[in-house]
Amino acid sequence: MTGSRVVALGHYQPAKVLTNDDLAAMVDTSDEWITSRVGIKTRHVGGPDEPVDELAAHAGAKALAAAGLQPSDIDLVLVATSTAIDRSPSMSARVAARLGMGSPAVMDINVVCSGFTHALATADHTIRAGAATRALVIGADKMGDIADWTDRSTCVLLGDGAGAAVVTADPGAPDTPDGPGIGPVLWGSVPEMGNAVRIEGTPPRFAQEGQSVYRWATTQLPPIARQVCEKAGIAPEDLAAVVLHQANLRIIEPVARRIGAVNAVIARDVVDSGNTSAASIPMALSKLVERGEVASGAPVLLFGFGGNLSYAGQVIRCP
Repeated sequence: MTGSRVVALGHYQPAKVLTNDDLAAMVDTSDEWITSRVGIKTRHVGGPDEPVDELAAHAGAKALAAAGLQPSDIDLVLVATSTAIDRSPSMSARVAARLGMGSPAVMDINVVCSGFTHALATADHTIRAGAATRALVIGADKMGDIADWTDRSTCVLLGDGAGAAVVTADPGAPDTPDGPGIGPVLWGSVPEMGNAVRIEGTPPRFAQEGQSVYRWATTQLPPIARQVCEKAGIAPEDLAAVVLHQANLRIIEPVARRIGAVNAVIARDVVDSGNTSAASIPMALSKLVERGEVASGAPVLLFGFGGNLSYAGQVIRCP
């Protein structure tokens, strides 16, 4: 059976930066309050003329350029997002149109914060089944559009951005020396706690039960993440990097520690970008690769979690 591999990455963020001091002029908060509770210093926020599909297309174009591919080479576009207001055309269809693609299959995937890792697994499965050979997988969210900018407990968390990965068939898998390019996914959810993270209403607004999410993430997720490594045949101490959903630095650091990835680079893009939901994992990984912090072929744990109280993770080989 043909496997798949991530061959290139790209990311994009709006130019406007919102600092903690900027937020302090809008709501009752401060840089010290935000930093001590969530570890975020800045976030990027797009304007009304920067829709989600534009962010996604910019990231996708960068990933295609890095892969040395043309838009017409892609036969599957998956966009993970929870901030698409329109039902149709989908974000994936709009991205395909913006990039001038031929006739790819186009699908949106809404699993909120774990959307990218769900989409990456879907691309891997589709390629393994022989239904596609080259996929563009994007996580893109414009959380500023659904933020309640009067609620200091949530608005300080959110940012906008997009990250993209080009995934291609890997005919040598699983017999390649460094193992499969994309390892087996482990995914699931806690349906009875689904209301702990919400995007509801007209207009839609983001809300969450922060303490419930924090307790679930820090206590229940580390053993699941270790199972992801086990399915991939990788010991946590052999991971080169860990890229968790960039929800909150006070979640990322204890979860990474409890996974046992003692030798890994830990992505902390949340400090500069805030919580960008489905964009957070591909964007953080793209930046690590761009800075040369992870070697090509090195094992990297990707693990998304959040809305629906859903989770999905896999170990990939760094492009």
